[in-house]
Formats: sequence, structure tokens, C-alpha cells
Amino acid sequence: MLPESHKAGHNQRPDRNALPHPCVAAKQPMRILIRNAATMLPTGLERVDVVIEGSKIADIAPGAGLAVDETIDAAGLHLLPGVVDDQVHFREPGLTHKEDLATASRACAKGGVTTFLEMPNTLPTTTTVERLHEKLALAASKCLVNYGFYIGATPTNVEELKAAERTPGIKVFIGSSTGDLLVDGQDALEQIFAETTLPLTAHCEDETTVRANAARIAGTADVADHSRIRDHAAARIATARAIDLAERHNHRFHVLHVSTGDETDLIRAAIGRGHGLITGEACPHHLLFTVDDYARLGTLVQMNPSLKTAADAARLWDALAAGTLQVIATDHAPHTLEEKRKPYPQSPSGLPAVENSLALMLNEAHHGRCTLQQVIHWMCDAPARTWDLVGKGRIEVGYDADLVLVDLEARHTVRNAEQITKSGWSPWDGVELVGRPVRTMILGRTVYAEGRFDDSVRGAEARYDHARGGYWATGGGKP
Repeated sequence: MLPESHKAGHNQRPDRNALPHPCVAAKQPMRILIRNAATMLPTGLERVDVVIEGSKIADIAPGAGLAVDETIDAAGLHLLPGVVDDQVHFREPGLTHKEDLATASRACAKGGVTTFLEMPNTLPTTTTVERLHEKLALAASKCLVNYGFYIGATPTNVEELKAAERTPGIKVFIGSSTGDLLVDGQDALEQIFAETTLPLTAHCEDETTVRANAARIAGTADVADHSRIRDHAAARIATARAIDLAERHNHRFHVLHVSTGDETDLIRAAIGRGHGLITGEACPHHLLFTVDDYARLGTLVQMNPSLKTAADAARLWDALAAGTLQVIATDHAPHTLEEKRKPYPQSPSGLPAVENSLALMLNEAHHGRCTLQQVIHWMCDAPARTWDLVGKGRIEVGYDADLVLVDLEARHTVRNAEQITKSGWSPWDGVELVGRPVRTMILGRTVYAEGRFDDSVRGAEARYDHARGGYWATGGGKP
């Protein structure tokens, strides 16, 4: 039941953000009008009203007198397209003590993430079409937001990769994986790039370099050595190798979680060659933390690829501003605090971020590091273009009504006790941010508003039109 403080009595004005009582079937309004918001359109901010019919954006700046079933007064707020997070690990099946699709999608809803694309390194791994379809069916029953799943490459499953549909693309672990998901043999990589057609993406850390570094620093218990083991060379070598494969085989390729300035040089050069094949992304932790933070946060900021220097973080910001990197994604990889607090190197790599990523970037915009329009490009439009998502990433007539109302002036402090993720912690615990989502809509229905959820809402399977050709082919690089 809802807390008593959230129930409107006879003499109370109903909360405009109130959600239906969970015990009462929600009525799906035929037409919703969002009024008085500053709306982020593809051309920039405009103070225009937006009309939703069913699951779609039906009109922008309608005339007066429109008959609607519900009006949302968004005065003082900004209306943004929902975030598309193209790199998450939600742990279901197999590791659901850390996270599951229900808790993770709730965290997404709170954070303004309306579509997620999840990686294949679950237990069992998503390396066959059958397992891909099993995940999609599981998500349909559990997810409060929209969902998609990559299929994972192994050295021997190229026929499954060729047969796969209903997926954004193929994930390759060129480093930082174990078992059949690790693909670092040249022959296997050549076959995957040559014989498949879906867009490819990879974790790029050179396994040979990482193992040699680990042997050289064997026995260390200092988490700061994690960045010496997974060093600049490991990232640079693997990213250069993947770009070479993509260009020789004329295959679209997305570089995940770029962590070094060296990699941005490689990506910029590839873009300059004009093939329209290479895109890349940064994550909040590589933008906002550096090796200097090990002293304060220890294993909580241990991740793969590892943290790098302040100079690398500055170059990532520069690459985003220049269009060399196109996407910001979280690499949400939850572990329990008990697991994370194990002594290095028993501690696992990864951290949770989906419920704070938009707020973190709004805070950076507030402090002048970037603009709101850049944030929306990096987190909404660019990932939708990169993965050929249909109807996602922008506020435009005919697009899906996946929308977020944010208060750009709201000051709030990230606290472990308030995290929705099952892992129950954040590396930003205690950090004050300015700007946060206050209402999230999925396909025209409010799933989250001011701390409350409508758990009856279900997202939909993401749809892809890979014939579009990705980010560069759809004009993603144009202002």
C-alpha cells in the first residue's frame, strides 16, 4: 500500500505526480497533455506542450482547446527524452543476489533510463538464439522499462551469431572475461568480423598485456595496482586491433567504456578516414573518478577497464565535446557491498550507476562542464542511432512516449540507503547533486513519480532497423 502521506483526502489537492494505487487497475488514458515544460526537442529547448496518444508522441505545440484525458502541469520542469543505456549488466539469470531484471528496471525508472541494452555475461551466457529469446521472455514479465539484449560471441558460435535477430548486436570480450566468452584468438576474431552482419561491440583490453602485467605485480594487495595491471597499453592495443578488424571487414563497431586518451586518438583517426564504421562511448566513472580516488574509495571504484589519470578523464570529456565519442552509458555492474569490500584482488570489478547516471550528468551541466543539449545527445539520441533503435531517443511526433521530467534546480544527496538497485550502494554515496528526474514515462504511462513506482507498468522489447546503418549513416554527427 501507499504510505498515508501520499493519499489525497477530501480536503487535499491531489498530487499531480500521484500514481494509481497498486491495488487498482490503472486506466490507460487515450490522450495526455504535458503542459508548461521546457521541452528538449532535436533542435534545442522550446517551451511547447506535448501530446501523447497511447504509447506515442502525437503532437508538439498543439493548438488551444485540445480534448485530453489527462493533463500534466510541468511548470518549472524540463521534459527530456528517456535515456537509452546501451551497456548494463543486470545479472539475471544466475547472479540474482546482486541484481535482477525487476530491481534493475525499477532503478532505471527512478534514474530516467527508459530503455536498456544488457550484456550477455550472465549464467548461463547469452550465446545462442534460444537463450536470447529466453531472456526476452523473462524481461517481458518483469521489466518496468524497455529492454534489449546482446548476443555474446564465443570462438565457436558464429552460426548462432549469423542467425540472431531481435538484438542490438554482438558483444565480443576481447579481454576481461573467462570461459567461452573470451575471444582473443585472431582466427576467431577474423571469422566473427568477416561472417556476421549485426553491429559489433567489444570490451577492449588486451588479454596478453593484462596477464603479463598481473604476473609482474603478482601478490599485490593494493587496489591501485589494478590500474597498473589493466594499463593504458592493454586498452590501446585491444582498441587498435578491433578498429583494424572492423575497417578491413567493413563492419560497424562500437568501442565500449573508453578509458584512455590514447583510445580517443585511435577513434578520431578512424572517424577521419570516413568509413562511417566506428563509434565509442564513455562511462560516468571514467569521466568523474581517477586513480587518485583509490585512496578514498578503494575497491568500490575497482572496475574493468580500470580507472586512469585525471589527464585521461579530461581527454574523454574533450572527445565527447568534439564528437569523437558519441555515447555515455553506465556499464552498470552491481555487486554486493560485502563482495566489493573483499581485499584486492578477491574483490570483483564493477559498480552500480543506472539510477544516478542522468542526475550525475545534469549536475555536470549545472556546473558548466557541458550543456543540457549535449547530455541528451550523448545519453538519448546517440545510443538510439548507434543501435538502430526504432522510435527512441528524441521528442518527435511518431516517436515512443518514453519521457522524463527533470527538475534542474533540485538539490539532492546520493545515499546508499535510498538506492533501488538490489546491490544497495553507490560509489557516489554522500555526494550532493543538482538536478534529478522527478517523473518517468514508459510508452505513455507514468512508471515513476517522486519516489513512487507503478509496478503494473511493463516496458516493451526494443525494436531495431539495422538497415539504417547506425550513427553516422543517420546523420548523428550533425548538429
